[in-house]
Amino acid sequence: MAVVEGVTEFLPISSTGHLVLAANLMKIPQTEFVKSFEIIIQLGAIMAVAVTVIGNCNREKIKKALIAFIPTGVLGLIFYKIVKTYLLGNSTVTIGALFIGGVFMIIHELKVESGKLKIEDLNRKNLLFIGLIQSISMIPGVSRAMATIFGGMGVGLSRAQATEFSFLLAIPTMAAATGLDLAKSGWSFSANEWGILTAGFLGSMITAWITVKWLLGYVQKHDFRIFGWYRIGLALAYIFLV
Repeated sequence: MAVVEGVTEFLPISSTGHLVLAANLMKIPQTEFVKSFEIIIQLGAIMAVAVTVIGNCNREKIKKALIAFIPTGVLGLIFYKIVKTYLLGNSTVTIGALFIGGVFMIIHELKVESGKLKIEDLNRKNLLFIGLIQSISMIPGVSRAMATIFGGMGVGLSRAQATEFSFLLAIPTMAAATGLDLAKSGWSFSANEWGILTAGFLGSMITAWITVKWLLGYVQKHDFRIFGWYRIGLALAYIFLV
């Protein structure tokens, strides 16, 4: 599960969606602990980004990421219980979001050219728009990376700059999601569960670090259509084979 999270967190294919489908395939019941595990290991993946990206960031970029986080933070607090109760672990919602998101990605890449703006050029209206679009990714299968990358390209960022900003915005977003879940659960995990969480955290961090290094090079020369086709293929394969 940690490897699945680490590989998929920063690709526009939905890490949460893949965790839901992987858990179903491995017949892991969607208990409250499993749902918390799926949230907390995402923080491990974010730590990989913190190590890779933050060192190259200035204060202005970090400030802009915090502003863009505001809509997601507010909506996350409002809809936390609904998301965790009804959406996490829901394979039907996940498959539908993967398929629709894949179609959207292909159409977007065929019609919309990469912009020329840099992260430093974004104003508050742009930042809040990206944050609002990111909020849609509370639905498993949508993909936080996809939402933020295409939200960024929608306001004029280049593909590479939108991808970098997606990495930055992931840090406050997933740190807040993990903190909220720990607060709601009351940190009431057994010693064995803490061991499982630690293993998942480290596993996702290592695999995410490798994936981020690869993706930063990939977006310099390629668009995201291949990920759109992958999403569609995965959704159809799951429907007809599983």
